[in-house]
Amino acid sequence: MSSLTDAHPAAAALETPSGKGRGDENFPVGSFLIRKDLRPHVHAFYRFARNADDVADNPLLSADDKLRRLDRMGEILDGAPGEGSPAAAAMRQSLAETGTTAQHCHDVLRAFRLDATKRRYQDWPDLMDYCRYSASPVGRQLLDLHGESRDTWPASDALCSALQVLNHLQDCADDYRNLDRVYLPLELMDEAGVAVAALAARASSPGLRRVLDRLLDLTDRLVDNAGELPNGVRARGLRWESATIVGLARRLSRRLRRGDPLAARVALSKGDFAAALIGGIVRGGARVAAER
Repeated sequence: MSSLTDAHPAAAALETPSGKGRGDENFPVGSFLIRKDLRPHVHAFYRFARNADDVADNPLLSADDKLRRLDRMGEILDGAPGEGSPAAAAMRQSLAETGTTAQHCHDVLRAFRLDATKRRYQDWPDLMDYCRYSASPVGRQLLDLHGESRDTWPASDALCSALQVLNHLQDCADDYRNLDRVYLPLELMDEAGVAVAALAARASSPGLRRVLDRLLDLTDRLVDNAGELPNGVRARGLRWESATIVGLARRLSRRLRRGDPLAARVALSKGDFAAALIGGIVRGGARVAAER
């Protein structure tokens, strides 16, 4: 297994890029809807989180090695010398330029440390606690960059948590097969009489389908709460983007109800993105008209 002990900690390469990028996400990342001057900072945060996530998901690294790398990324973010993490160095520069807090970055690092060591989640509150660190900081960072009120955080947290759970459902088979990681709460699986080994099958059993649908029910409630987010956002582009993402979450939930993530990847289409974008701009425009 790869180890940081092979090189001086300050110079060792920490990042292990998977090749995934913004185009692989279920939602726009720093799209043309976002103010041009803020897009590089949105991209910097995404790159930082993406590279930390790739470390946590790397099957070739031991848990201890993952933790060392993530800790080192946090140190470089806070100003420690070293060239091991270009993403952390770029994020540090972004924070200096924008004056935003480093806390959101440290929160996602906390989540990825959990990914390195924790493979099961007991119940829905346990999963939501994970989402508080893995997902909510993404929306909070974006809102802080735009100078939005922190009164928008609860709706943003709901949206980001919903997107995280939807992604877990999309990837539930691969997470189990490749990483022995199960985000589906064990409590719900026990109630349905389903063992985690059911995730290794090529199609969902009736019991597993019940678990998926129950999680979609809970996620839809989060999306309903997130529906208030666009109304609370002042920046026009961010309002449009948040409304678009709410629409994408609703569409992905419907697709997951109809599809089986064990049989084939369930994903949004280009048509889904286009329709959600149009709907988001229309909804954002409706708020402007109401304010007038």
